[in-house]
Amino acid sequence: MEINLKEQKVVKDIKLRKGMTAGEITRQLFESGGFVAKKFALAVDILEKMIKDKDTFKFLSFPACIMATGTRGIIVDLIKNKLFDAVITTCGTLDHDLARLWKPYYHGSFLMDDKELHKQGINRLGNVLVPNDSYWIVEEKLQGIFQDIYDSGKRRLATYELVWEIGKRLENEEGKENSFIYWAYKNEIPVFIPGITDGAVGYQLWLFIQDKEDFIIDVFKDETKLDEIMASLASNNRKSGALMIGGGISKHHTIWWNQFWKEGLDYAVYITTAVEWDGSLSGARMREAVSWGKVRENARYVTVEGDATVLLPFMIASLLERL
Repeated sequence: MEINLKEQKVVKDIKLRKGMTAGEITRQLFESGGFVAKKFALAVDILEKMIKDKDTFKFLSFPACIMATGTRGIIVDLIKNKLFDAVITTCGTLDHDLARLWKPYYHGSFLMDDKELHKQGINRLGNVLVPNDSYWIVEEKLQGIFQDIYDSGKRRLATYELVWEIGKRLENEEGKENSFIYWAYKNEIPVFIPGITDGAVGYQLWLFIQDKEDFIIDVFKDETKLDEIMASLASNNRKSGALMIGGGISKHHTIWWNQFWKEGLDYAVYITTAVEWDGSLSGARMREAVSWGKVRENARYVTVEGDATVLLPFMIASLLERL
């Protein structure tokens, strides 16, 4: 295909000045034309259109690790302000959210002595330190929460219903306003966790049902709910969009369900640090999802390579300036 340069945008230099906002810098990143900078700016454009489109059902997906960092605050604000209609994540998201509600996490380093940390009862998540007692208090409190749910007569729950039930029991907790679980419950935003057994909350559930076999976490109720959502979107000719942070089961479950009923997402922004050449789902770019019918052929989509703990705060700050 012959390229007519007269029809192409000219690369412009970024001009910084004191007091510039995130949104102003983002617009210049787009004009700069180069590499991830332009992808970042395009992602903000797509998110703006997706959020402003009242006819679009909006998914947010992410893995647990970012909830161990201050990026948790961004996620909490997105749910608190109802910018997304549903969340798909992992069990560890519940673990970290609850642990940090009751105990602090600490700064560390990627280069710390892991043998010494183990001896001291400190777990390292990248450069974040998670003391054992942060998890012990989760285990201690969860058994009481599960018992209260059980005693209330709730015996068969989808994972999104379980999250709401836990959130309901955080009403009297100090600092609940900082909890993702609390705001998902408060705003009735379903949180789907297809891998519910893979974490501290899942393990505590397993312990609880050892003598409460009629207490069942029914992941197929989640799937039925997702099917109902997608069927409703299709029958009402509505769109769907997603901000996907990181890959794995959270990302896949999001794009997986969007291939049914309506043949893919209409908007998709994906942030990843994974490589494409190993064939992994985490490394797969959004264009690959088009071949599966998980992202529509005419969708607005972009894959942004980089660390979400850096990109997401600036991305959402830029977005909020436009809303």
